[in-house]
Amino acid sequence: MAESGILAAIGGTPLIELASLREPGRARVVAKLEGQNPTGSLKDRMALAVVDRAAASGRLSPGGRLVEYTGGSTGTSLAFVCAARGFDSTMVTSDAFSAEKRDHMRALGADVIEIPSEGGRITRELIRAMMARAKELSAASGAFYADQFENRDATAGYEPLGEEIRAQCGGRVDAFVHAVGTAHSLVGCARALRRHHPAIRVVAVEPAESPVLSGGEPGAHHIEGIGAGFVPPLWNEVDADAIEPVSSADAMAMSRRLAREEGLFVGTSSGANVVAALREAERLGPDDTVATLLCDSGLKYLTTELFRGGDAD
Repeated sequence: MAESGILAAIGGTPLIELASLREPGRARVVAKLEGQNPTGSLKDRMALAVVDRAAASGRLSPGGRLVEYTGGSTGTSLAFVCAARGFDSTMVTSDAFSAEKRDHMRALGADVIEIPSEGGRITRELIRAMMARAKELSAASGAFYADQFENRDATAGYEPLGEEIRAQCGGRVDAFVHAVGTAHSLVGCARALRRHHPAIRVVAVEPAESPVLSGGEPGAHHIEGIGAGFVPPLWNEVDADAIEPVSSADAMAMSRRLAREEGLFVGTSSGANVVAALREAERLGPDDTVATLLCDSGLKYLTTELFRGGDAD
């Protein structure tokens, strides 16, 4: 029987083992295909939780408007859920993020405001400018400001993802590897996994060019969706066992390898996750399992340097 409405299609994504990239004697690496959510991103999960909890609490009134800053996927997912639930939305983003994401938000009915970047680079200053503009707009209009870095409802949207990973792995996951943007998805998944396996190893991934979680200085990079250039408010709740820096160039190279060698068409943060997961698999034994996320679809990056042959700076 068909379920009512598109929002029922969120979650329940497949888990696959990376077969071609596994080397003998190393742990197996499994990955959730989050690009199979309705907008092609894991962010659909948090968007549903954020919108529905805001509506239930009265923070988002019937016929009201949601305002958010976004690198694209969060904004697309929020615009999608708002469209399905009957809310208006305004997204503050930048030309540093793919045209596909910006066009997708507009197609879903969002008003999109773009903050100019410096040469298409993702920097701390750019993210903070986007945040400030979104806060200003929401205050002026009386709209609901989603404020993803501070909104803990987003974490709840990812706990079912952790439960799905455990169930699809037959209850055995030795390490979980994932990149940090807001840290909601890492916290939510790790929280669910640790309820069943407290000793699971959690590895956080960040751009090598902006290693703030490792205590380094912020810098410009080309991995959309992660590495805001400052430590996210939820970082202290992650309880990561290790931090793995991955360069933009390595992340892009892996995304291209995944397409050619595994038939997996994914974005740059997914490439970063797999680079780090393979490093973790080398540290563990052949009977162990490393889980990670393929965060979104490569269809979001067709016009970017990822799939147009350009090199990361």
